[in-house]
Amino acid sequence: MKNVSWASVASLLPSVRDYRGIRSSWRADLVAGVTVGIVALPLALAFGVSSGAGAEAGLITAIVAGLVAAVFGGSNVQVSGPTGAMVVVLAPIVVSHGVGAVAVVSLLAGIIVLVAGALRLGRVVSYIPWPVIEGFTVGIGVIIFLQQVPAAVGVSGEGHSTNAVIAAFQSVVDADWPSAFLPLVVVAVVAVMMLTLTRVNGKLPASFLAIVVVTVVVAWVGLPLATIGELPRSLPAPSLPTLDLGTLASLAGPAFAVAALAAIESLLSARVAASMADTGPYDADRELVGQGLASIASGFFGGMPATGAIARTAVNVRSGARTRAASVVHALALLAVVYLAANVVAFIPLAALSGVLMVTAARMVSPRVIRLVLRSTRSDAVVFVVTAIITVSFDLIVAVGIGIAVAAFFALRSLSTASGVHREEIAGEPEPGDERIAVFRIDGSLFFGAAERLLDRIAAHHGIEVVVLRLSQLQLIDATGAHTLTEMVTALEQRGVTVLIKGIRPEHLQLLDRLGVIGSLRHPNHLFAELDPAVDHARSHIRRAAAGA
Repeated sequence: MKNVSWASVASLLPSVRDYRGIRSSWRADLVAGVTVGIVALPLALAFGVSSGAGAEAGLITAIVAGLVAAVFGGSNVQVSGPTGAMVVVLAPIVVSHGVGAVAVVSLLAGIIVLVAGALRLGRVVSYIPWPVIEGFTVGIGVIIFLQQVPAAVGVSGEGHSTNAVIAAFQSVVDADWPSAFLPLVVVAVVAVMMLTLTRVNGKLPASFLAIVVVTVVVAWVGLPLATIGELPRSLPAPSLPTLDLGTLASLAGPAFAVAALAAIESLLSARVAASMADTGPYDADRELVGQGLASIASGFFGGMPATGAIARTAVNVRSGARTRAASVVHALALLAVVYLAANVVAFIPLAALSGVLMVTAARMVSPRVIRLVLRSTRSDAVVFVVTAIITVSFDLIVAVGIGIAVAAFFALRSLSTASGVHREEIAGEPEPGDERIAVFRIDGSLFFGAAERLLDRIAAHHGIEVVVLRLSQLQLIDATGAHTLTEMVTALEQRGVTVLIKGIRPEHLQLLDRLGVIGSLRHPNHLFAELDPAVDHARSHIRRAAAGA
């Protein structure tokens, strides 16, 4: 038992096997890590600014969380750090609780994700329907785009609504026109450069090159644009965020929301990465442990909660990464920026970062995927649209919950529709009294969504003295179905109708016995394995009744 327990714990921890093959792949891992670092730099800065925590927090998260998740996570090629989805959740938290709350939320959310991994809850994400995932992905893309509108028109955004749609409208109204056209031009230039460079050569770090060109031109010409400002030239010393009962109580809800998002996004990203290249499978539970530790470490250094980043992970794989050493190099490359180029990064215009995020957000909304979902089934299209609208209008986690609930409703309705009760003719030569015998076959599922409807059809038949219930085709039965079946058998017996049951499947026998279905029969002999003996027994009841009359 001790060995099994240790093996279970050891599977969640780093091992030498994580770097198998590094002797032959270290060059490719090194190149991939540097490439991802270059791509991640503008995104880390932009996500930090967009969340309200600041560019420094975004950079710290990419470095600290990226390194910890690379070592402890469950994917060989996953790249972690600040993401657009996390920004969507963090921005309202910063507005409501202040910047200091971000580190506390990161710490609390990290603990929650870590515990989820330790409890082996990693596979839960597989229960989230595809239309829900695509719906909140589209919603996130729309929100990220709208969140960049204030910086794109040169407005601070302070005092605006926490809803991205309303805040974007307020920013356009409050902008100082025509001065606002200057940051808009910068946004447009960055977007055009990124799109053009990507078409010329998809392997070029388009966002990084666009940021460099625009920053050089803005600084050289001396354009009056807001910039990132001074950044620290070293990582801050780790420290425990200020915690008290009041703070913990007020941030518990946001922390659970952040933890849920971190788990969902990280596992989805790891699953996508595993399908992109033959770099080995991912361990969902270990991935949660790694992401939990990453957010905890980020919180200690004043950073943000981290998740697996699908876009950066894809760049890592396409750049030739084979082991998690590439993700480690990515974090070290960003660390070098802090120590060697912080004074240069300070001159990057905020409008340029907005351009990067607007293009990133637009790429999250795939017209091809939207068409696929909308053309699949009507129920899936409804789930997709509802999830996307609620994500933009209200809250991401609420949207996921409602999306899953709507998907579950349609799934249960479909399952209920596929279930049925069919009255069968008695095989062979008819005998006198057969018209007073009803053989019913129950197909599909007898569960809470269908039980009462199906069994009411049986109870509605009159002029019958014996009912034979065929349960051999019943695939699924839950407690509600078993309880309703007991009530129906009892009601029929009280009406003087003899009930015979044929073909209870072995996996259903215990539940039906516990919930009184078998006990509600008039006699233990009224349980049959085959149909012919059940029909013979039913006919004997009819004959005895006729003789008694």
